[in-house]
Amino acid sequence: MPDGRPIPAPGHGAVDFEERVNFARLRDYRLARARAALESSECGAFLLFDFYNIRYTTQTWIGGALGDKMTRYALLTRDGEPMLWDFGSAAKHHQLYSPWLEPENCRAGMLGLRGAISPEAGLMREAVTQLKDLLTQAGVVDSPVGVDIVEPPFLFEMQRQGLRVVDAQQLMLDAREIKSADEITLLSQAAAMVDGVYQDIVEALKPGVRENEIVALATKRLYEMGSDQVEAINAVSGERCNPHPHNFSDRLIRPGDQAFFDIIQSYNGYRTCYYRTFSVGSATDVQRGAYRQAREWMDAAIEAVKPGIGTDDVARVWPAATDFGFANEMAAFGLQFGHGLGLGLHERPIISRLNSLEHPVEIKPGMVFALETYCPASDGFSAARIEEEVVVTESGVEVLTKFPAQDLFVANPY
Repeated sequence: MPDGRPIPAPGHGAVDFEERVNFARLRDYRLARARAALESSECGAFLLFDFYNIRYTTQTWIGGALGDKMTRYALLTRDGEPMLWDFGSAAKHHQLYSPWLEPENCRAGMLGLRGAISPEAGLMREAVTQLKDLLTQAGVVDSPVGVDIVEPPFLFEMQRQGLRVVDAQQLMLDAREIKSADEITLLSQAAAMVDGVYQDIVEALKPGVRENEIVALATKRLYEMGSDQVEAINAVSGERCNPHPHNFSDRLIRPGDQAFFDIIQSYNGYRTCYYRTFSVGSATDVQRGAYRQAREWMDAAIEAVKPGIGTDDVARVWPAATDFGFANEMAAFGLQFGHGLGLGLHERPIISRLNSLEHPVEIKPGMVFALETYCPASDGFSAARIEEEVVVTESGVEVLTKFPAQDLFVANPY
């Protein structure tokens, strides 16, 4: 973007009068990053089962319901074009509507739906035999095969047929670490959707509404706006705020409750993770105090983020677990926390006192991540939760999440 201009959140439609997301450029960028990761490794090929890695390399998607079934997979060799095995009807659809893939490289595949079809049926054996033949044709059968995630029977079959398997997930996460301008625009568009949903939430947040009703309202609005997956919405209120359960219930919201929400959804695959805390009708001094503390920790973290520093420098501005009521950093993990955002909800970098102090990662321009803080209130049950999504620029950060959060927002005050 030109100097001084904010990161855009343009309309979702394609138009001839503005440059918005260039999807051809996006596809080229992602595949080039995956190829570079492969070239930098000892591997002759990547065999990918992780849905986000498949999308990153093949630019295909068939819906979240099949994302945990471990039956779609993609092969990327050093000199070859991406190959994809998918549900047969989906493979046919890719042949018709995904012209960036060679039609013959979109193949019907089935491995067993996480064991629902026993490995004894031979589907995995046949798939590995086919893969080994393709690796032989590509001249890389004697090189290691990088695999991101895999079912044990498939791994055992690869080993039985003489293939050497190494980890590709670290390499693919490295590839996905730096976002292009198109990826950042998609992340900005996704955040703008949640900005609007929070306006709907504060208007509906009154005594007598249930947490699950807020989740239903948000889910409906997101799909109406064009979300391709509402992955999860946390809705936590009243005495459920502390300890933090990371879910929602059918609890009735009451006057004076503190309530916080996390909206996790994606637009064109690019995710949000976006907490906001409200008080309902009124707020107590201790609730306001907890919110002020959570905001101070957030602002300190945002101020700390600059290219070239380590994630340990960010983690150190947050309190130790014992300072806010936890026995150790493992017990408090995910409360004072940062995590990369992209096609996956948890990408590089992961920032916390659990891992970052001893194993810091350099922060680089083009990283996009969410920063989260949590502060329990002294009443023993209320708590404040704030999350901001940030893009690392050459000079600092730009915040993508725009719904007001500098002060505790009292919804429908009395």
